[in-house]
Amino acid sequence: LPFQALPVLFKHWLKNEEVEEGGTAMLRCELTKPNAPVEWRKGDTVLQPGDKYDIRQEGTRVELVIYDAEAQDA
Repeated sequence: LPFQALPVLFKHWLKNEEVEEGGTAMLRCELTKPNAPVEWRKGDTVLQPGDKYDIRQEGTRVELVIYDAEAQDA
């Protein structure tokens, strides 16, 4: 019996985050399915974990941490 999986949706959308230059920003969202694959993007660029970004996912909660925030991170 074929079936179609329900799509992953946002339970809680991102909120605007204000941070001083050089500070750390944290963006959070919540999904309807735990451990669903997530890509964080800035324009067409997929963000990768490293010195600038940390990407965390636990269950339905997903977070992007931006270190040493700059104006172009907006």
